[in-house]
Amino acid sequence: MGLFAKKDLIGLDIGSSSIKAVELDWGKKTPRLKHFGMIPLPPEAIVDGAFMDSASIVESIRSLIEGLRIKTKKVAVSISGHSVYIKSINVPTMSETQLEESIKWEAEQQIPFDIEDVSLDFQILDEQMSPEQMPVLLVAAKKDMINDYTAVIEEAGLQPTIVDVDVFAIENAYNLSFESPEDEVVALVNIGASVMNINILKGGTSAFTRDIAIGGRQITEEIQKRLKLTYEEAESLKIRERDAGTQSAEVERIIRGTAEQLASEVRRSLEFFAASSSGVEIKKIFLSGGCAKIQILPGLIEERISIPVEVFNPFTKIDYNPDIFDPEYIKQVAPLAAVGVGLALRRERD
Repeated sequence: MGLFAKKDLIGLDIGSSSIKAVELDWGKKTPRLKHFGMIPLPPEAIVDGAFMDSASIVESIRSLIEGLRIKTKKVAVSISGHSVYIKSINVPTMSETQLEESIKWEAEQQIPFDIEDVSLDFQILDEQMSPEQMPVLLVAAKKDMINDYTAVIEEAGLQPTIVDVDVFAIENAYNLSFESPEDEVVALVNIGASVMNINILKGGTSAFTRDIAIGGRQITEEIQKRLKLTYEEAESLKIRERDAGTQSAEVERIIRGTAEQLASEVRRSLEFFAASSSGVEIKKIFLSGGCAKIQILPGLIEERISIPVEVFNPFTKIDYNPDIFDPEYIKQVAPLAAVGVGLALRRERD
């Protein structure tokens, strides 16, 4: 989770509304943006995390990579949603090698899936509970979902090399951009088209995660239904609600209704974390994903939760050539690029 290495990868974020690709150049000490691009997916290509139209996804990946003229074949991709389970557990103190041998048994006691249906990973956390116990971050993902992602990548002519989780990819991007004091607690909230990912970090390390099946697509579909528009027209109005002309008031009412739901889910998750972590104060919320571009949402979340909200820019510590990448464009797409940047930071280890 977030370790740099030597061989470059494409960070490929396959979201339910679009695919984003990021490649970084590591020729200097500071990573430099080599390629970035995004391509929309048909509205029903991915529904509730399930691939409904794999052919469209494959064609979109292929078109994006060819359009950007990316030569790298190896890909880091990430997953999220109800097929992924993340939990911090305490286990008897042991070596990493011993834990590798016993993690399947430990996971079997914790995860709500059949152990044979999942792939497992873990990370030993730095914060020691006691000499006899150590905290471990356990991650389980259904093999069917992993296979769906790796299959479309391979069919597009690429090589899936790393499968990560969305919340950890964003954590990578955050930790490149910010140095976190040991006791600082922040919340990374990524709201995409159909899933909201919440990752609360303490000292730059994940302390709580949650995925919620709610996102910007619900707003788009409500605008589409009420104003009798195409999906594309409704999506455009959602992002630019203040330029919606005579429809502006109605569009803002629709957006505010769903934005209230999003803010309530964020508040509920943060309150749950605070209740189980006495004395912990969340300093700031960093908002990313397509919904971060909805003009009223950051302010609404800040108002409802009374915690400062900042729209996250994962390019803060990444150089780029302004003759190739227009700075205004980078600013506009930054919230959408958090997962892709985090994946591109992974890179393959020898």
